[in-house]
Amino acid sequence: MNLDQMQNLTPSKIVKELDKYIIGQHEAKRAVAIALRNRWRRQQVIEDIKEEIMPNNIILIGPTGVGKTEIARRLAKLAGAPFIKVEASKYTEVGYVGRDVESMIRDLTELAITMVRTEKTEEVQEKAETMAEEKILDILIPPVKRPVPANSENQSDSSQEAYQNEKTRDWMREKLQKGELDERMIEFDSQSQSAGMQVLGPMGLDDMGINFQEIISNMVPKKKKKRKTTIKEAKRVITQEEAQKLIDMEAVQKEAIKRVQESGIVFIDEIDKIAGNSKGGHGPDVSREGVQRDMLPIVEGSTVNTKYGPVKTDHILFIASGAFHVSKPSDLIPELQGRFPIRVELKSLTEEDFIKILTLPQNALLKQYSALLKTENVEIEFHEDSIKEIARTAAAVNEEVENIGARRLHTILTTLLEDFLFDVPDIIPSEKIEITGKLVHERLDKIVKNRDLSKYIL
Repeated sequence: MNLDQMQNLTPSKIVKELDKYIIGQHEAKRAVAIALRNRWRRQQVIEDIKEEIMPNNIILIGPTGVGKTEIARRLAKLAGAPFIKVEASKYTEVGYVGRDVESMIRDLTELAITMVRTEKTEEVQEKAETMAEEKILDILIPPVKRPVPANSENQSDSSQEAYQNEKTRDWMREKLQKGELDERMIEFDSQSQSAGMQVLGPMGLDDMGINFQEIISNMVPKKKKKRKTTIKEAKRVITQEEAQKLIDMEAVQKEAIKRVQESGIVFIDEIDKIAGNSKGGHGPDVSREGVQRDMLPIVEGSTVNTKYGPVKTDHILFIASGAFHVSKPSDLIPELQGRFPIRVELKSLTEEDFIKILTLPQNALLKQYSALLKTENVEIEFHEDSIKEIARTAAAVNEEVENIGARRLHTILTTLLEDFLFDVPDIIPSEKIEITGKLVHERLDKIVKNRDLSKYIL
């Protein structure tokens, strides 16, 4: 996380940025904005108390499709922090077949490594491109080796040849940079990728914190293989290889681990699915409480061994979310409840919210469909009454069938525009399609009224 950027990212600015993508849910936005700002504040603390300041983990409670995941995703993007979204239901208690909860930290570290490596690659990109150009020139016009001459006449010939060679290389370099040689074929040596090995069944060596790939690559020398491609493709491949050589992987690993520890965000979705009921159980429920107990030390703060080194989880921010239809937050074991001190309830979406969702955000659904049809040279316009009708239908179906929040808009728009999307390339000429309230009413009213049909279609 860039601390200078974070300094300008005040809680009100964070909320303003989130408003561009998520409608409503002001309380949830405020809670995550404060949590993010507190991370920057902690970084500024100089005294020993810095280590004692723990992040306030958050539980977002609310029905599906109201923006819980989107809030966390946009927040991480805003902060430029390592972020991972995991499903609580895919983890099992230690001793059962499946992934253990520590793997979420390993996945987060892997993601941070990729993030830092990409940044470092961009830094050395220019130098790598220059080196790649020189390698290609060496293949096209091999440099002249200057032998130690026996007499001055040979020396003069050798110098002349070297001068001519250098001139030709400069001329060729210019053509290469202008892209005039892009389509020409060239044969070059490329590093062949060693195939990874899958061992130990569902739990690989990565889950044990062992970098098996590195061990193998150190034991087996890297092979070179001949490749014949266009110069354009060769330049791309060689640039990548040269960039990897210029990057100090040890520095990348240190920086990535630091980022994970200081600014990592783990979003645990579907946490209500591991909130077992108090009856105790058999079958699939039996390990739920075990997963919660395994989660405790990670959320509270412990050290997880990864293949890049130990990672401390003390200052990682955990955001959990769940619909809690069947269970309640109080069904989680008390110790885990205590690790998530901030609870925010997200409200169900209203008809007015649906109108805003369809039109206001930068990635609004109507804008998406408009962009898709524009590729076929067809313009689509939604009248104001049609937008209101779509929102009214979504709200009505959510009340009657099952409340799936804003996701209902996807199903309704797909049903509404199905014929247009199918016919556009063949039947509909390049023209303007107008969606009116009457058209929406005609296409959707029968389905909405027939409750059995709406269950399946909408």
